[in-house]
Amino acid sequence: MQTAANLMPIPGHVDPVPVPRAPSLRPDGRVDLIGLSREGVREALLAAGMELKQAKLRAKQIFHWLYNRGATEFAQMTDIAKAQHPWLAERFVIGRPEVVEAQVSTDGTRKWLLRSPDAQDYEMVFIPDADRGTLCVSSQVGCTLNCTFCHTGTMRLVRNLTAGEIVGQVMLARDALGEWPSQPEGRMLTNIVMMGMGEPLYNFEGVRDALKLVMDGDGLALSKRRITLSTSGVVPMMARAGEEIGVNLAVSLHAVTKEVRDEIVPLNRKYGIEELLQACADYPGANNARRITFEYVMLKDKNDSDADARELVRLLRHYDLPAKVNLIPFNPWAGSPYECSTPERIRAFSDIVFEGGISAPVRRPRGRDIDAACGQLKTAAEKKSRAQLDREAAAALAEVG
Repeated sequence: MQTAANLMPIPGHVDPVPVPRAPSLRPDGRVDLIGLSREGVREALLAAGMELKQAKLRAKQIFHWLYNRGATEFAQMTDIAKAQHPWLAERFVIGRPEVVEAQVSTDGTRKWLLRSPDAQDYEMVFIPDADRGTLCVSSQVGCTLNCTFCHTGTMRLVRNLTAGEIVGQVMLARDALGEWPSQPEGRMLTNIVMMGMGEPLYNFEGVRDALKLVMDGDGLALSKRRITLSTSGVVPMMARAGEEIGVNLAVSLHAVTKEVRDEIVPLNRKYGIEELLQACADYPGANNARRITFEYVMLKDKNDSDADARELVRLLRHYDLPAKVNLIPFNPWAGSPYECSTPERIRAFSDIVFEGGISAPVRRPRGRDIDAACGQLKTAAEKKSRAQLDREAAAALAEVG
């Protein structure tokens, strides 16, 4: 039976449609503990036959070992009796996403192609800077929004990622960077952005539960002020995100007129610019110290005129928004109908917004040589050219014949 938790609205449809979930059990019947809260771990132990008093103690210990110390085997849990390790290993597993491919850009950006137990691929990216290291995390396999400038948006939506698959990306990055146990000082991974594959607010429960583990002081212990959730404008879920998650908000705006935004961000046909900006103004916790970031991809002769820049300032001022605008040079990809605005045009646009009293830095493209830049995430299986697909089909027919 379908419930509200696994229904997702699709732009252009009045009613939500079912979104497949990941299989709840592994093929070997064991339960993956990654993604479970303390209470979830305790309930799993109880369901496996452990008595209540012991389950409470063990859940607290296991939670700490999983999320604070990064343990990948029960044998590492030195405060749990060795005799109990086999019992746990027979019933539970400490999962990590399978790494299909890991790439490193000439600028230091890292990208991982990951695979789930049900053979679904998704990607995450780590972007190092002098003063921070940002992990770009995916929330879905594919995407449903079909933003026309975004390479990821050309993928079909397969399913939501589970809370375990989302927090597992952060844990895998910690593994790769050697940053266990969790500590606030001296770590490379300092920030998380939910800006990878998918629309986070169309997988609200999975994203919320994963980020609670990331923010838990005895877990991955990352401050909510260092986490940003990006949405293309799922207005009905924005207030709930502010109340239940409370992280920084980024909005993929990309245009200031209905005509243009309807084209490049089709969700605008359902939740228009005015409705979206009002939801931003109402976002819990938004203030001058925690500004809302507006993402704005620069498309030549589409949304980059002086008039567009002035209208952007007017809109943000009209709604009295504590705002910052990130101007993103478009990352071209094969088959895209758009070109990137010229550097001169981007600078002129930025200057107008700055003169309007709103910060408008130009984002430096990162990881372009490994298709890790903004809007480029698209798994290897989805990147095959039509010619390559035709060759594979012909080969398959030849084998049958």
